[in-house]
Amino acid sequence: MIPETLKQRLVTWLEDHRELVVLVFCLPASFLFTLLLRAKAWLRRLGTGPDHDTAVREIQRRVLQWNKMAVEERRLLCTARPNWLSLSTTFFQKHLHHRVPVPLHDILELDERAMTVRVAPMVTIGDITEYLIPKGYSLAVTIELVDATLGGLAMGTGMSTHSHKAGLYHETITSYEVVLADGSLVTATATNQHSDLYRALPWSHGSLGFLVALTLRIVKVKPYIKLKYTPVTGQKTYCDMMRDLSGANSANPALHPDYIEGTIFSKDSAVIMTGDYSDYDPQIPVNHCSRWYKPWFYKHVESYLTKGEGVELIPLRDYLLRHNRAIFWVVEDMLSFGNDPVFRTLFGWLLPPKPAFLKFTTTPGVRAYTFTKQVFQDIVLPITELEKQIEVASVLFEKFPLLVYPCKIIDHGPSSGQLKRPDKKYLVPETNYAMYNDLGVYGVPGKVKEKKSYNPVTAMREMEKFTREVGGFSFLYADIFMTREEFEEMFDLTLYEEARKKYKAEGAFPHLYDKVKPELDVFAVGEQNAI
Repeated sequence: MIPETLKQRLVTWLEDHRELVVLVFCLPASFLFTLLLRAKAWLRRLGTGPDHDTAVREIQRRVLQWNKMAVEERRLLCTARPNWLSLSTTFFQKHLHHRVPVPLHDILELDERAMTVRVAPMVTIGDITEYLIPKGYSLAVTIELVDATLGGLAMGTGMSTHSHKAGLYHETITSYEVVLADGSLVTATATNQHSDLYRALPWSHGSLGFLVALTLRIVKVKPYIKLKYTPVTGQKTYCDMMRDLSGANSANPALHPDYIEGTIFSKDSAVIMTGDYSDYDPQIPVNHCSRWYKPWFYKHVESYLTKGEGVELIPLRDYLLRHNRAIFWVVEDMLSFGNDPVFRTLFGWLLPPKPAFLKFTTTPGVRAYTFTKQVFQDIVLPITELEKQIEVASVLFEKFPLLVYPCKIIDHGPSSGQLKRPDKKYLVPETNYAMYNDLGVYGVPGKVKEKKSYNPVTAMREMEKFTREVGGFSFLYADIFMTREEFEEMFDLTLYEEARKKYKAEGAFPHLYDKVKPELDVFAVGEQNAI
């Protein structure tokens, strides 16, 4: 056992020398770790392992075997995928559960007539962009992080800067193939006998069954995004612009760009980006923004605050993965000099630190420490309330930039899934949807940087309270701070609970709330950090 005084000194030293630790240890080790994972993936593709159908039958066999166990010996089911491979900030306690391997990594079928692609759940954003873009296609919603898995996004959620047209990630899924608690394999679509399961699976986080394949809509694309950067001064001006561009005030998609993003650098200044698919145009400069030696994308965006409006062509894959190298702007809190031209030239190829490696090396003590020192949240709120969102977030976290992606939230009627129906007052006239937005708050809060007292539980509970009051919802990959009652106020679990019973998930899979709540006692952490 390490004496408490020595442990405290070590934590203090790590806090004071964080950049040195990241530079000397985390980056090289993370790079080697990435090479190891790529080598394993390469060997897997070359190997003689079982085909997809055979692997699915093995999953069914293991679930059937679990069913034959004595009831008192059974533990709740979960996948055997290690916690550290997940992009979730939480550490679900898989060692307390019955783990079933789900080694499904293949892109299974491209259907160009139906404009869909069928994939196994472990296919990543990196895999699918490499596969689709050379063929002239893309997912309708492509998340910016290469390590995000398509199955993880299906069971959770995601959005992109195309979501004002396409909606949330799950709106682009046409079917789910799932192994249920009794070992049966079913395909759920919007119109077949498992349509209730189809509606309940999004946001279920693996608590209804094992996803073994899914089919996603794709869109025809061009090789470039023509991206326009518009710096805007004045909060109401940039908020109104985001609403107008996204279609929050009108229902004519032809009038709105293919991609919209806002980066808010202060309460009164932002850069709004609008993009459309484009062929090469020699009159417009090309920016390969994802290359390792290039400025971090958000820093490049910030430069337009001083140099004024501009237009660029960005290769499509570079654009879709533009935030990957700096993990939006989180890396700056790890390496303040990470965007320095000399550092980028010499060591930029080491970035970003591999999220899987950072989680792999996180001990319970480090987890408790980082939990109190940083914020990583995506919160979805009505874009009508954008000014209030910015005000609340800036007071609670004192953290800029803020990310804003407009997103269509469709009203599918009663008992249509975990997302509550949008309030009628938010609906776009003459449509069945409301325009919401993702508010991304990432990094080290201002008070932490200034070494002032900061209570993460109080701050996040206030943010969650505001979110519930305006009819928003939290992405559940990040830590939540709600009681179960508050969670059930934010989300509609009516259909979910019915699906739990009908498909025999009760007693077989953890409940959604238990699956996504932090493994830490957040209220005890709050008391420890109270003034």
